[in-house]
Order: sequence, then structure tokens, then C-alpha cells
Amino acid sequence: MGMEFRGSNRLRGAVLILMVVLLAGPTGAVTSKITRQSSGKDLLQGKTEGVVISSRGTIQLGRASKALATDFDDVWSVNSIVVSGGTIYIGTSPNGSIYKYRLGALTKIYPVENKSGPDPSTTLTNPQSDTADKEEGEEVESDELFSNEHIFAMGVDVAERLLVGISGENCRLSRYATGKMETIFEPDDATYIFAIETDNVGNIYLGTGPEGKIYVLDPSGKVAQLVYDSPDKNILSIAAGQDGFVYAGSDTRGLVYKINPRNKTATVLYDSDEPEISALLFAGGAPSETGNLFAAATSAKVVQTERKFAADQELAGRPEPKEDGDKGQAESEGGLQLKIANTKKEPAKKTASRSGPVARGSKPGSASYIYRIAKQGYVTEVFSEPAVLLCLAEQEGSILVGTGNDARLFAVDPDAERQTIIYEDEQAAQIASVQTSGPDVYVGTANPAKLVQLSADYAAKGTYISDLIDAGQPARWGKLQIDADIPRDCKVMVASRSGNVKDVNDPTFSDWTEAVEIIEPIQLRCPLGRFCQYKLTLVTEDGGKTPLIREIAVASTVPNLAPKVESINASRLSSAGKEGFYKISYKAKDENEDTLIYRVDFRKIGRANWIELKDELEEDSYEWDGRTVEDGRYEIRVVASDERSNSTATKLTGSRISDPIVVDNTGPVIRKYAVEKNGKAATLKLQITDELSAIGKLEYTIDSNAQWRSTLPDDLVFDTTEESFTILTEELEPGEHILTVRIKDDVGNTTYKTFELSVLG
Repeated sequence: MGMEFRGSNRLRGAVLILMVVLLAGPTGAVTSKITRQSSGKDLLQGKTEGVVISSRGTIQLGRASKALATDFDDVWSVNSIVVSGGTIYIGTSPNGSIYKYRLGALTKIYPVENKSGPDPSTTLTNPQSDTADKEEGEEVESDELFSNEHIFAMGVDVAERLLVGISGENCRLSRYATGKMETIFEPDDATYIFAIETDNVGNIYLGTGPEGKIYVLDPSGKVAQLVYDSPDKNILSIAAGQDGFVYAGSDTRGLVYKINPRNKTATVLYDSDEPEISALLFAGGAPSETGNLFAAATSAKVVQTERKFAADQELAGRPEPKEDGDKGQAESEGGLQLKIANTKKEPAKKTASRSGPVARGSKPGSASYIYRIAKQGYVTEVFSEPAVLLCLAEQEGSILVGTGNDARLFAVDPDAERQTIIYEDEQAAQIASVQTSGPDVYVGTANPAKLVQLSADYAAKGTYISDLIDAGQPARWGKLQIDADIPRDCKVMVASRSGNVKDVNDPTFSDWTEAVEIIEPIQLRCPLGRFCQYKLTLVTEDGGKTPLIREIAVASTVPNLAPKVESINASRLSSAGKEGFYKISYKAKDENEDTLIYRVDFRKIGRANWIELKDELEEDSYEWDGRTVEDGRYEIRVVASDERSNSTATKLTGSRISDPIVVDNTGPVIRKYAVEKNGKAATLKLQITDELSAIGKLEYTIDSNAQWRSTLPDDLVFDTTEESFTILTEELEPGEHILTVRIKDDVGNTTYKTFELSVLG
């Protein structure tokens, strides 16, 4: 098992620290960016073939897989698998067929449509093998062609004979031995047998529907009893514990029952929020111990919306391993280790974590869960996924979970808090059954139906194609680094491509570069482009070893870009003490994230040259005293500079000019007036004008009365720079009087004027 570094030019027994070399543009400064991918959420955005991704963000070769059987007759789903000796039995739907796979040959053993002898059409030779099973007496005779039957559950009895639950109008438990299918029990009021389980003494338990009953048969199958009649519609799953109790999962209410078969009583061990307990499994204990009970709680309404681990959380640290098995393969057995140079990481986004089962009142159908139920009855969530959970199995301490409608097989390590997609079927919609036999895993799929074998060895080759990495602007792509253990006889290669369209299928993307082996930081050779995509190829010449990639880092460099002033606004202040002041506000951005400073200029419209108002501003606003210039229309220019983040030769600026603003510090003018006496009353006619602003208000008072009276223009609307007014006074006492008018323009400039009036006695 010892490993050696490949090639004398590689450092032996040392860690290669990979340094990022960032390319600078030939004419200016650049912004360097390193994109790091190290979480399952990030990596699952990419595309995998022959590799698996864990929830902790590792990439390694997947198990070698082989489709053993695909040529089934009118079969949609492989619902159940039983491995006995060298034979694999396969239960299917919708026609209730049972097949056996042995020595490369697939043979239908139930039902057989021909009484005169074996029907040649029921023996399907696997094209991968030229050896067919030709044992005699293996085909079962039947008087009629069965239809609309389903084999949802199978098992073996104490004598290793196959037990088959045949669901349909004639629901029954059958036993297959010496080439014959024998009915041993027909449950009352049952249409379906969803679960078959034997306990440690050989008793046979059945979960049925649609009446939700649980039956038990003695090891011989001759004596049957009703153990528990639940109020649920169906009993979907059963697990027998070493403690003598039987555990059952129900449909509709999603209950886990703990049943005492001796006195035929039951208690509810757990009430889940999901409607179905589709599978139960005891795992994690010694053969003589019960261990923990794992329950798959699911809903047929769950629809996967994106490719992800629903349970993938940003958790700090990881559980301490129970054994000294936490070292990388290269470190513990000898090999090449690659590390990524330390760089500043982006802060992790906070996500809500779940430490227990879903709370009541949560949205149903959004995800399915695996719960671990300890001996003391404590329940914790160990896995969550927006998919339908269909089956469970155990292998080497991991819980295997088959799902739909995505046909993925997960390996869940409850203690290490790690989940890995170890198999994904590109054609099928569901993994309906899973069975382990030593180091091998047998998977039954649905839509279409297949029997697939996953071996203990790793696939010889696999690829991971990343999602698009967005530099934000056309960029030069720097070096790719990986944090990885690469054992002897293994290697990792990388290719890349780039483009300027956020569509990986766009024909303008460049071709993939030639794949290069990664033994140090690799310079990506793809052309200048906003988007980059890399392809990692993992290769092993030893099926027992695989590269393990923990993190990928890709560097990009964007040439210095000019700042952009996105908006500018100038408004007159109205607060006390700020009369005549203008607030100049502006917003700017820099694609390189450079530090910006600002210069504010002004000019009167019609003039060519700008006059500097203020330079080296760091704030995004400035107050200008408009009383320091003559009345008129002005423009404001804001210039943003990135000089503090660049050299004199590479600094750039961007500017924007405001809409015209009016500086008006002069009140309205009375262009013409006339006073007419009418007895003891008087009429004052005024023509008011303002050079820049509309007339806004006219008030008058007589004899300095503090109560000012407002009047409207003759046309009844304040809307122009010229307005006419007519003021008709009330009758006045004989003597001298003063009529004062107060006129304001629309920006608040005020003019006062008095008129003398004489009234005769």
C-alpha cells in the first residue's frame, strides 16, 4: 500500500505551496481576484461524470458502475432487490414480474406464460456475458398471464428461501424454492404488501395496505397472526430490532411505530412532519445490538428545484474523527499533496442551521429528511434533500439513500456530518431500491428500469466541469490551484475555455485547451473573456485509490477601468442659515473596486471653461454657496479619479455633468404699476417680472398690519416669470395710508414695495 511520488523532478515528502501569479496588463494596473470553490453548494452547480461530490465540497472518483440488466419485459421500475449467494432476485412493476440475474444472464422466473416448458423469450442473456445460467427447473408455471401486479417487497427466510410480496387484486405472500412459487399467506383486506422483514429468530413480518395492517408469520410460514391494525392507510416500512420490538413506518400521517409483537400493542415513537415514512433501517450497532433506527421521511409532492444538498450548511469546523483516518491519502500513504496559497477569503454567508427535526407548521413538501432515532428515543436530523426518498441501506457505517425524481444515490455519514452523491443515473428518474452485498452495491432504477452494480473500486476516469466563473469584465485568466491529495498511480488534469456570454452552450465560447496534468499551479491558457470554465479530469490506474480534491482556486485579472459617475444631482437647500446654498450629490462606481476621490467644477452656461470648486473630496456630496456667483444658469461637473489605487501612468478618471441648475439670489421686480382711487377704496394694478424664476407668491398689508393677505394673479395661476395682479382694497378711513406688497419668486427670493394712499374726508 506504500506510495511514491511520480518523477524525480517532484519534491519528495514535501508540501507544495502554490503561489498565485497575477498577470498585469501592459498599459495599466489590474484588479486581481481569486475565486475559491470549496463547498458542496458551489461545486454542485457544475457537471459531473464519473466523479462524486460530498456536502463538504470534496471531489473524487465515483465507484465503478456497470449496468447488469436493462432488457426487462414491460417493466417500469425495479422495486426490490435480494442478493442470495451468487444470484440476484429482482422484483418489478407494473406486471409483477420477478427476474433473477446469475452469471451474466437475466431470466424471468415469475410469471411464466408457457406450461409446456421454459419460454425462450423469458431468458434474456446479458450482452456483457456469453455465459447463461442453464439450471433446470427454475421457471415457474402459471395458468394465466398476470397483469397489474407489483412486487414492492422481497426478502429471505431463515432457510435462505426467497420471500415475495405480490401486490394486486390477489394479494399474497409467496415463497420461491426449488423452482416453484408457493403461496403461503393471503392477508385479509390487503391489496399491497409494501414491506417484508424477518427478525433474529426468523419470524416474518409484513406491512400492508390500504388498511395499514402488520402481520407476523412463524419461521416456517405456516402460522400467521395480525400483530397491529393501525388507523393509517398503509404501512410502508418495517424494521425488526434486536430488542424484540418491531418498528413500522406509516403513510399519510408519517408515524414511526414501536410495536410489541408479544402483546400486540404499539406506541408512536416519532411523529414526523412529512406524510410518509418510506424506509426504516437499523444501523450503527454491533450484530448483537440494535443500534440506531434511521427513518426516511418523505413526500411525493417534493419537487427538486435545483441541484444541491438541502442539508449543506456553512458549519465551522468538523466532527473529530474516531480513528486516525482524517489524514489525506498522500500524507498517510505517500503521494503528491497540493496546497493553495493563503489568500483573503470572502466572508461566508450566514445560513440558518437545523439541529433537530422540522418544526411543526413548516412548509410541507419542501424537502425530505433522514432522522436518527437513538435507543433513548431522541430524534435528530442527519440528512435533508429536496427529493423523494425511496430506499435505505447500510454499508461500512454509511447510510445509502436512493432518491427521485433525480435518480441519485447518496452516502450519508451521520457521525462525520458528510453527505456524498456516489451515483447518479443520467437516464432514470428514480432509484427505487438498493441492496448491499459485501463491497458491492446493487441499485434498481425506475423509468427506465435497470439493475446497476457499483463495485468497491473507483472508476478509472471521471470529469468535473465547473459552472461559469464570472470576472465581471473581460479578464485575463491566471493560475488554477487545487488543494488535493493525489496518490501514486493517480493524476488530475485540467483544461479551460472562456467567453463573453453567460451561456455555456453559446458557440462563441473558445475551444477547450489541451488538458495538462496538475503538479503545481497551472496557468490557464484560455483567451481573454469575462467568463471562464475549467474541466478537471481525475484518473487512476489503481482501482483502490482516487485523487481527493478539497478546494479549487482560479485567479483572474481585469485591466484598470475608468471610474464611472453614475448620477449627479444639485438641489437648493431650504433650511435656515442655508439660504442660497446648493447640495451637490453624486454616486460613482469602479469595476476594479479602486479607492475614488472627487473634484467638483462649475461653469455658467454659455462659457467654455470649467472653474474648479473643490478637489480631492472623499465624500459623495458637497455644499456650494450659490451667493458667491452672479445669477444665472450653471452646470456642475463631478470628476472621479482612481489615482489613489494606481500609479501616475495608469490612473484614470470618469466624469458626469449635471442638468442645468438655476442660481437665483434676486427677488422679483415690479415692472409697471398703477394706483386708482375709487371713493374711499383704492385699486392697485401690478406687472411683476423675474429674470430666472417663476413668480411664486404675492401678499399685501395696509398700514403695516401684521396680517398679510394673499392674492392670485389675474390669470389665477402662478406659472411664469411674468404675472399681473389687481389688488382692490376695502374702504379706508380718511387720511394717509400705506399699502405694502411682498413678492416672492419660486425659490424664495423676496421683494418689498410700499405705495402711499390718501383718502379724503
